[in-house]
Amino acid sequence: MIRLVDVSFRVGAFELGSINLEIERGEYFAILGPTGAGKTRLLEIIAGLQRPSSGKIWIEDENVTALPPDRRRVGFMYQDYLLFPHLTVRKNIMFGLRDKTKRERLRHVDEISHLLGLDHLLDRHVTGLSGGEQQRIALARALAPQPRVLLLDEPLSALDPQNRRAVRRELTDLHRRLGTTTIHVTHDFEEALVVADRLAVMNNGEIVQVGPTEEVVHKPRSAFVAKFFGVENIFKGEIVQCHKQEESGEETHNAIFKCGVLQLSIIAAQEGPAYAVIRPEDITVSRELVNSSAMNNLCGSIVEIEATGPLVRLTADVGVRLVALLTRQSLVALKLDTQVRAYFSVKAAAIHIF
Repeated sequence: MIRLVDVSFRVGAFELGSINLEIERGEYFAILGPTGAGKTRLLEIIAGLQRPSSGKIWIEDENVTALPPDRRRVGFMYQDYLLFPHLTVRKNIMFGLRDKTKRERLRHVDEISHLLGLDHLLDRHVTGLSGGEQQRIALARALAPQPRVLLLDEPLSALDPQNRRAVRRELTDLHRRLGTTTIHVTHDFEEALVVADRLAVMNNGEIVQVGPTEEVVHKPRSAFVAKFFGVENIFKGEIVQCHKQEESGEETHNAIFKCGVLQLSIIAAQEGPAYAVIRPEDITVSRELVNSSAMNNLCGSIVEIEATGPLVRLTADVGVRLVALLTRQSLVALKLDTQVRAYFSVKAAAIHIF
């Protein structure tokens, strides 16, 4: 559906590296990365608002690299919506339909406004409407021309948390009904987890990882991606004592990961330098050593406790700094506090190696 082949872009000190990316028809695809990574610039290149320095852009087997924006059939919604305050909601939505007849314009506006629940606002001006309402109007304007691709640049960033969750649900529901190929730029990985089928992570003008959403989040291929998704337990060390084992007809590769005084049982097929990543939610905390399937039981003192909503973040010294998450109820039940010694258990299969 969308194919970028060796696309690069240079302006001033900014450079977009050689981008190669394929997005399937009907897919909801997210692009994540820190500020300045090049996410919005990449959207603008796909939309035709910026010309690449090199490379080709294909949409539905059509080379659109040299086509102007109005011939690409791409809907674009910026994070600040760019609505016209002197126009009514109806005329804002109708703005992108200037090449249609009046009858066609009215029909498109009626269809999309009904789909997004904007019927009762059509004759009002956008000034004074809520952030959620303005967001839906901007989305309606982008969808009214029935684009083959919808580009969303940080569409939820201006909304409060409650509206953000509501509009997030609306976006996924709308995508299920319309099936429009969508690229959604965000820096919020929770947002991407909810809406996207696949995602790409960008940094310094390059795509550093692409894949199914759950896979990228839980199996990062670099320390940058792991840190971007909030993983704090990232250890640089070495894999040793790797050996193959067969059990019940299945083959596994068991090994040891060493990082200073830290030693972990892991699943890995080869020895050598590596990173080990442990997500805080995959760690079980207890006051005493218990029998379980977890092969790694680390003992240490709690040095910090931080409440983060319904969960509590524990930082412990187990020879290295280790962060675990547990519920408030568990914290109270286990009578955990700073300076208290505890066990931190994690299964070998829960340790991601790259």
